[in-house]
Amino acid sequence: MMNKIMLFAILMMSLLLSACGGDSEGDTKHITEANLILDSSHGEGGAAWGLPDCAACHSIAVIHDNAELIRGLVIEKGFVSCTGCHGNNGTDESSSRQCVICHNNSDMPENPIWQGQHGHIFTVGVVADVSDEQCIHCHAASDMDGQFEINTDLTKYPDVLGNIVDYSSEAEFCLRCHNRDHQQTGFEITGSSYDDPLVASEDDFNFIDKHGLVDGSGAATYSGLREAYSYQSIVDCTDCHTMHATDNEKLIIDSSNKGVSQLDSLLRDVPYPVAVADGDYSQLCVLCHQMQVIVDEGAEDTGNGLSGVHDIGSDCRDCHTHGEAAQAGL
Repeated sequence: MMNKIMLFAILMMSLLLSACGGDSEGDTKHITEANLILDSSHGEGGAAWGLPDCAACHSIAVIHDNAELIRGLVIEKGFVSCTGCHGNNGTDESSSRQCVICHNNSDMPENPIWQGQHGHIFTVGVVADVSDEQCIHCHAASDMDGQFEINTDLTKYPDVLGNIVDYSSEAEFCLRCHNRDHQQTGFEITGSSYDDPLVASEDDFNFIDKHGLVDGSGAATYSGLREAYSYQSIVDCTDCHTMHATDNEKLIIDSSNKGVSQLDSLLRDVPYPVAVADGDYSQLCVLCHQMQVIVDEGAEDTGNGLSGVHDIGSDCRDCHTHGEAAQAGL
């Protein structure tokens, strides 16, 4: 009798696992490489869709045995971590997807770098840590493969014509919200002035000769750039602004390893600190700018170990504003 009960239990478990999709290779059976979010096809014929208990079908001991980079962390965190990559499986059990449970300073300190009191929380003037909710706004369906690809790992928002089209740069992603007249529903922005970068960034990027679609010659008085930067290259918003955490206001990076993507890693990853105060952005500018002919204070250390820009300690905004300059070029 006992043997019959055990055989029946084994048979039922086998059928359940088969219906749900199993543990090993079956975990990703109904998930494409570009989208890890579970949908109504989850499980054989959708049998697992809407089930709140992952453990009913999946054993934590063998889960993701074909994904060595995350397997240990998933086992440590348990099934509560599933929603971060796979969504809520059609349930209301979790009010928000769990992202920070793994992406934090202890478990994944470099993905991304989190240190700092300011993060992009979509509320102007409020200082707070980035939470799970903000992660999902920008990374609704990342493939979590460790490689950042703008059209896979960033949420698709409609362009000025209302179409969902690929981004050609990270800056284009930012500009889907930071513009005057085609902002995204639920993320409306009111600028403090006509030139407020919160709403003027698209105009600056498209029509002004510098950190957007540039056509400068690099022949001005203070010309000269480091490494792979050139006066014909597009500089992404995230070269100067970090979305995740910084000690500087306006989301200015506070360390070279949080931005300046075109710098060689030997320079970028030192890292060089960046402190911004009273309009003095020299420690930020000097990460990329290194004048060819040293004039004015060009040989003076900005305070972070680098030199190559002028008027250190002054308010840069007297001549340079976001996306435009009173003088000819930067």
